[in-house]
Amino acid sequence: MALLAAVLVLGGCKEESVPEYPGAGDDRTLQKLRQEVDRVNQGGRATQGPEATRGDPNAKLAGLAAGLNVPAERTWELPAPNDAVRLDTLSVKLTGLESSHSAKGSGKISVTSEDLFFRVQLMTHNVGSTPMTLDLDGAKLVGTEGQSHAVARDAQAVAGTRPLRRTWAPDERTEVVLLFELPPEALRDDGLQLLLQGSGGDARIPLK
Repeated sequence: MALLAAVLVLGGCKEESVPEYPGAGDDRTLQKLRQEVDRVNQGGRATQGPEATRGDPNAKLAGLAAGLNVPAERTWELPAPNDAVRLDTLSVKLTGLESSHSAKGSGKISVTSEDLFFRVQLMTHNVGSTPMTLDLDGAKLVGTEGQSHAVARDAQAVAGTRPLRRTWAPDERTEVVLLFELPPEALRDDGLQLLLQGSGGDARIPLK
């Protein structure tokens, strides 16, 4: 796969399509183009239009996917204290935080974004005496001003824990990896938290 068949742009992680070759267009546009070509052929300087001024809007994303000028993957320091929290009978402890423009799975499969994928690694332990089922699909990152970011489904499918609805046997310990996509400025929020939803109430884990 070249770039997962194409660069994936998050929001919904939609696949970037290749522009079709333009058709005839309207006569006025063609006339202006012909006039510009004639002017340049006669020694004139080419006009720098808006596209030429700002460059290819997909160039940065394509460069990231190709591994060009990509900031190094960052490992974030865990907050202190970093106590385990309880979600019903599930004990959850934060064990790792990483951010990167790409989420890589097995083989050559990966997804790339101009924003950042934030990888949250957890150790879970069912401390109850009966099996416990929990759906982690509703996990969110929540900021101090109420902004939230849901699980990035495409990145999660490629490089995260699957399925997100899981059952823990009594005393079972399982590592869980959740992936979110968010703008870089969101990671400057010192009040950023992971929100997990359980049947008996929610649990919040400070990330900063």
